[in-house]
Amino acid sequence: MQVDLNADLAEACGVDEALLQRVTSANICCGVHAGGAEHIAQALVWAKENGVRVGAHPSFPDRENFGRKNMDLPPNELRAWLLYQLGAVQTLCNSVGMEMAYVKPHGALYNQSAQDIDLANLIAQTIREFNPKLKLMGLSGSLHIQAAQNAGLGAISEVFADRRYLPDGSLVPRSRPDATVSSDDEAVAQVLQMVRDGSVTAVDGSRVAVQADSICLHGDGAHALEFADKIRKALADNGIKIQAA
Repeated sequence: MQVDLNADLAEACGVDEALLQRVTSANICCGVHAGGAEHIAQALVWAKENGVRVGAHPSFPDRENFGRKNMDLPPNELRAWLLYQLGAVQTLCNSVGMEMAYVKPHGALYNQSAQDIDLANLIAQTIREFNPKLKLMGLSGSLHIQAAQNAGLGAISEVFADRRYLPDGSLVPRSRPDATVSSDDEAVAQVLQMVRDGSVTAVDGSRVAVQADSICLHGDGAHALEFADKIRKALADNGIKIQAA
């Protein structure tokens, strides 16, 4: 049994170097919702030093809200923004001799496309146009996975260590007070349930089937490193190997 650990990086949160010693995949912010070229370049160097797989983490053009505001952009405009961001990260990957392996949408773009097949298909088709060898990392059981299949892309099914789930398998919106798991112990238990049992307990107590190819560990929390260490220890103690999916 094995699982990948991923985190969102190059967002100018100050813990990238240390976090890259703990994860196996790095979602590299493309400089639109946060961070900048210097943060991307440095994160890629650290990722290479630690043998961490990297992927692009594009967002809506919404720096004011950290990419977490829902937007309804014309398809051609969104396609242009996606290509712009993928191109920027690919160029910087080339400069340090790193391979970009996948794409994971960020924030509102991630949540909207998980429930909107037209948006999910647009993202997947744009990725395929850019590089058909790239995989799409998306929410387990969501339209992300269907869109990847529609476009002929490989898919990485993602689950979240510290986010709560609705009965339909979607994430509880961040606007709700119960959006995040309140304690590290509860988050660790949720991770083990998802990896070992292939399920997660939703906020109403029901169990939802999930496929845990990769676990997201948010890197912008106050205790991101401590949390990552607890997750890694729990997985190792349960005989679960940590490596890129």
